[in-house]
Amino acid sequence: MAIALIALGSNLQQPQTQVSNAIATLANTPGLMLIKASSLYATAPVGYDNQPDFINAVVQVATEIPAPQLMQLLLEIEQTFGRERPFPNAPRILDLDLLDYDGMQLDTELLKLPHPRMHERGFVILPLAEIVPDFILPQGQTVVEWTTEHPHDDVRKLNSN
Repeated sequence: MAIALIALGSNLQQPQTQVSNAIATLANTPGLMLIKASSLYATAPVGYDNQPDFINAVVQVATEIPAPQLMQLLLEIEQTFGRERPFPNAPRILDLDLLDYDGMQLDTELLKLPHPRMHERGFVILPLAEIVPDFILPQGQTVVEWTTEHPHDDVRKLNSN
């Protein structure tokens, strides 16, 4: 089985609930086995500022679904949650990004692996550091080493319920 890392985000329609429900959906999706889920994190939007803050998380799953089909599945899950794409970086009910798939390198129109901007995004790096601190970024550092050198004070971990 392959190990995949998936980032989740929402800033519409009770985002904490949307992300929590999406984690539950992934955990109950045939072909996926949830290994770990991070805490929820709050962050300001990136790219288009005139929108509510985001709630984010990262999950680690085991799967036999090939990477391109897994990405397609993630897009379908977004659709079932009501995701719309009116313009780049628009507010969204749910965003699912495949960050890594067993260290695979892939560059297609649909999918780039590893995710090319994950190291730039505190809302990805901090939850990732929580669940897989020894994960090696494409830059050659562990995610924890990266967070030590590149603090993300704009991201705050939410209290668990």
